[in-house]
Amino acid sequence: MNSAMALTPHDQTEWSAAAVIDGTIAIAKGPLKAAATRIDHGYYPLDIMGSLGQAGALGAHLDCHGNNVALAIKAAQAVSRSCGATGFLMWAHAVCGLYMERSGNPALNGTALDQHARGLTFGGTALSNPMKALAGIEPMLLRAEKVPGGYCVNGSLPWVSHIGPGQYCGAVAGVYRNGERSHEILFILRCDERVVLRSCPTFSGMEGTSTFGIGLKDYFVGDDDLVADPARPLIAEIRAVFVLLQAGMGMGVVQGSIDSIREVEPALGHVNQHLSDRPDELQAEFDDLGARVMKLAETPYDGSKDYLLDVLDARVQCSELALRASQSSLLHQGAKGYLASAAPQRRVREAHFVAIVTPAIKHLRWEMARLSQEVLPA
Repeated sequence: MNSAMALTPHDQTEWSAAAVIDGTIAIAKGPLKAAATRIDHGYYPLDIMGSLGQAGALGAHLDCHGNNVALAIKAAQAVSRSCGATGFLMWAHAVCGLYMERSGNPALNGTALDQHARGLTFGGTALSNPMKALAGIEPMLLRAEKVPGGYCVNGSLPWVSHIGPGQYCGAVAGVYRNGERSHEILFILRCDERVVLRSCPTFSGMEGTSTFGIGLKDYFVGDDDLVADPARPLIAEIRAVFVLLQAGMGMGVVQGSIDSIREVEPALGHVNQHLSDRPDELQAEFDDLGARVMKLAETPYDGSKDYLLDVLDARVQCSELALRASQSSLLHQGAKGYLASAAPQRRVREAHFVAIVTPAIKHLRWEMARLSQEVLPA
């Protein structure tokens, strides 16, 4: 049992923004940095996630802890500067907490939400397929039918992160009546004996994210686990902050890459000066992007089409800058950066993940093109 699990919510005080950042940076530069290679190769850092919960880094974006989305992004950035996989886990945990709070369901608020925010319990998100399905990119993979007292859900999802036995995640299923999909439900899926967790193929990195395929057969969803019925209004309400919270992961990978470039400047700067994407250039772009993200974080629930387009564009910029910065970091470090255990080599794979995780660059551009041509759906 890790130290976070031994605590109760009453053992902890509320967090100031400065305390959250100071505590998060201490964890990121200490135990997380030391464990980054292990996490990349399969270690699931629930102990570190618990510590981040104690530090206040997992709940800053929630209304019950101040609705400080900017602080949540900064915390994820500090973590991702040392380990992109853990930054991704923070995002998955954060959006699951968002589902719980925005549900208005007493069973998912109160103690359950407090324990989630403080890293006493853990849950991720299974909205990769639904987000693509609602955009018309792929079919909805979970099917629900109304039954007395709730819904019966069947189907499977190929990969869901930050889950394991005894944990949970937010999921969406299409509700079918007479063979036609009438609407969708968003619910908390409990990873108990009713759920089959299937190991995924080995990825090139990010193996410590505890990612599984999920199989459901006649899985019952009762009122206590319903987040939204119908789901689309709530998804529309939170989609911008869902995407914006991912900026912390991408920005952390960028700053970590710049760190690695600066690390070798004393020894290799005389020859590295001939490379593109030098550290000062990347830092200037990063600072501009960071300021843009922080400005967007001031109004995370702005429902306008222009705001959503700005968020999607900023998320694209995070991905593209992460790709450039991580490659530049590897080129600047040379053979040292190409070692299997080297931070630049790991960050190249983390940056690729930032670029392909839902919403991927192509998905973001798909949505931007659609929104630019159509009226934003309700």
